[in-house]
Amino acid sequence: MNRKDFLAAAAALPLTGAAHKLSQLHKFSKELDNSPKMPVLFLGHGSPMNAIEENEFVQGFRKVGAQIEKPKAILVVSAHWETRGTFVTAMDNPPTIHDFGGFPRELFEVQYPAPGSPELAQYTKEIITSAEVHLDDKWGLDHGSWSVIKHLYPDADVPVIQMSIDYTQPPAYHYALAKELAILRNKGVLIVGSGNIVHNLRMVAWQHLNTTGYAYDWAQYADEKMKEYIREGNHQPLIEYYKQGKEFQLAVPTPEHFIPMLYALSLQEKNEHIEIFNDAAVGGSLTMTSFKIG
Repeated sequence: MNRKDFLAAAAALPLTGAAHKLSQLHKFSKELDNSPKMPVLFLGHGSPMNAIEENEFVQGFRKVGAQIEKPKAILVVSAHWETRGTFVTAMDNPPTIHDFGGFPRELFEVQYPAPGSPELAQYTKEIITSAEVHLDDKWGLDHGSWSVIKHLYPDADVPVIQMSIDYTQPPAYHYALAKELAILRNKGVLIVGSGNIVHNLRMVAWQHLNTTGYAYDWAQYADEKMKEYIREGNHQPLIEYYKQGKEFQLAVPTPEHFIPMLYALSLQEKNEHIEIFNDAAVGGSLTMTSFKIG
């Protein structure tokens, strides 16, 4: 943290305990210095059952986890934490949230006891200047986080925090906000967006939910067009997905699963390589499309 950032952080802290908090924040920042630049991931998380099933998608998660250097910490933007305003989890031991119903007991018994990082939460709060970021001590890790992160780091030995999606804001707001997280890539923090780029649960063909590759025509068109924009680095049509026609409107009937992808894309630097994996549809109206930047 440079002197300007250091002083700004000091000004933002309350007087009570300010010296101690500032010392801890400065120490944490120094610990993250001199880290190799981390990639950015967008993971199509699909069904919570991917947490306990063995299939090509979890194999893809494990493969990409093996390709990158183990991070010092992880920040996840999950489709399943929407709030009014922006929050980051700031507890030492975030609980595993089973935010779903109708699944086998085995899935509800899964725990992912990764530590949190109040220091990273505070640091994230300080580096974002375009919006007020609130520290949260109640949420934890929802299935958009733990169901995929557990395949990357099964030992749950990497600290994980979540950042919420402010549902009152448009896609362009989130794309711009994400750019302020770029410094974390150079401090050993793996940033993960977790959602699905095509996600229409109301139109799922449940009889084909376990049929990899089954997609409605509109879902296949939207997925292919989105991947075309991603490969080209042409992000504006994705930010304005709601202007791209009927297929996109069906693919993204609500934005919460799509916005985590914008957080990831926003962090792509000029000419930075992008690798698409888990490139398949399920259930007609869902795609597991994922990618790694860098």
